[in-house]
Amino acid sequence: MYPAEIVLPMKAELTDEGFGELLTAAEVDNTLKQEGTTLVVINSVCGCAAGACRPGVLMAVQNAGKRPDRLMTSFAGFDVEAVNKIREHLLPNPPSSPAIALFKDGELVTMVERHQIEGRPAQAIAQHLIAAFNEHCN
Repeated sequence: MYPAEIVLPMKAELTDEGFGELLTAAEVDNTLKQEGTTLVVINSVCGCAAGACRPGVLMAVQNAGKRPDRLMTSFAGFDVEAVNKIREHLLPNPPSSPAIALFKDGELVTMVERHQIEGRPAQAIAQHLIAAFNEHCN
């Protein structure tokens, strides 16, 4: 597990902007089974999380006409129980961190994996997410 002094500032980049935290398996299941849309970000300490994932997600949420009903995050290598449960909901996709997933009525409708984040600018990730929000969110 990563030390809290490293992880907490990276968590705050999303939680300070209104993202709730998923810390347990039960919280994951209870959140994802709700009606409506839930955006889940599996956060990470890697450079692509800092340079593209978190900024892209925030750009999308701040600039989208339609937004998910719930914005949630969990941190890989720190919120282990929750991340493991989220990854069960992402199957058959392989484990990925960072990762961004949009669920609608408990079903995965869009996923952005690490290989789709690495080397892409935050703006491209934001545009991809905004298109997904327009398609799946009210």
